[in-house]
Amino acid sequence: MNLSQWLDYQQSIHPKSIELGLDRVRDVAQRMGLRKPAPRVITVAGTNGKGSTVAFIEAMARAAGYSVGAYTSPHLMRYNERVRIDGVEVSDARLIDAFEIVEAARGDTSLTYFEFGTLAALWLFAHAPLDLAILEVGMGGRLDAVNLVDADVAVVTTIALDHIEQLGPDREAIAREKAGIFRVGRPAVISEFDPPDTLLREVERIGAVPVRAGKHYRFEAASPAWVWSDESEAIELPVPGLEAPAQMANAAAAIAALRALVPALPIPNEAMARGLSDVRLAGRMQRIAGPVEIVLDVAHNPQAAQQLALWLQQHRARGATLAVFAGLADKDVANEVAALMGRIDIWHLAGLSGQGARGQTVESLWAKIGSLLSRSLVIRHVDVATALAEARRSAQSGDRIVVFGSFHTVGEALAALDAG
Repeated sequence: MNLSQWLDYQQSIHPKSIELGLDRVRDVAQRMGLRKPAPRVITVAGTNGKGSTVAFIEAMARAAGYSVGAYTSPHLMRYNERVRIDGVEVSDARLIDAFEIVEAARGDTSLTYFEFGTLAALWLFAHAPLDLAILEVGMGGRLDAVNLVDADVAVVTTIALDHIEQLGPDREAIAREKAGIFRVGRPAVISEFDPPDTLLREVERIGAVPVRAGKHYRFEAASPAWVWSDESEAIELPVPGLEAPAQMANAAAAIAALRALVPALPIPNEAMARGLSDVRLAGRMQRIAGPVEIVLDVAHNPQAAQQLALWLQQHRARGATLAVFAGLADKDVANEVAALMGRIDIWHLAGLSGQGARGQTVESLWAKIGSLLSRSLVIRHVDVATALAEARRSAQSGDRIVVFGSFHTVGEALAALDAG
């Protein structure tokens, strides 16, 4: 099978697309002989900011000369984006090698798509000469397949309402699930200044070592740079290469995580500066310049949409702002849209197909948000590519097009831009 056929196969072998729990995936990992994927491991969980935090850690560690593996999800355009070794996406051939190993080991054990891919990534990392592996949790933490690995440092970025069917109805319940990645005696980096009490109680119950923003480390803007500090040192650094108001907090958590690995994996200050400046990550306030600027952001829940709204307020377009928006059926699209009210002049709504039960037509999307946009200029389209093409056709010089709503929305937009 080629890579596409393997991925289709993985989506067919488990009755549910999402089923949290470690028993099945742990059994297969033991049959594969999987242990720690690298001498040092950092695991990153959180509602938003996980991928950016992983990218910052990866860039700084690589700038220091270390061999680094990074596992992230979901992908935008190619599955290979999920598994990087030394900044390079793993090839189709190597992914297929790993899939064959997983398939041979699983026997009659059913695995979800994410579990299958996680085991493959861990196998690839274990068979590469890595110094550091960085693992992004897919959902929650406690019962996520990534939590098979006992991380040397665990990071929790933000905690907001998302995946409430699986993780719980409020921040307190969700925090408890995300705290499951912490380990006794090991650093637990918490990047929110005011995290839920349940997160802090879980740190204490588990016996992890808290490393809290605003308490054990701090950061503040000091134009044209910013300063990260802890009890031992203050480091002046360039502005992070990723835009968005939250990226400084993500970068600060990434620094705290790496410094927690000292002396095993020291990172010189100049490597931190170089990594922070050089980091790039598609779909995170990604700007494509031109007479009509295009901004692509994977904001897919209300908290992320609020960050996008703040960025738009701080970076106003000369002309009108047009949105291309499509969201999955299980997301809080109404509150995502509400966060952007007053920042968007024209809405181009689109359907998302090919996502199974999670996809939805533009008519379904309109039924959920139409009342919010009744006084706005709204144009509905069958898919993202059509919506983006019409937005580009109608936009004037100085206008801006903002594409957001999900990874799938941004991925389809990027594919359309590449094709056109």
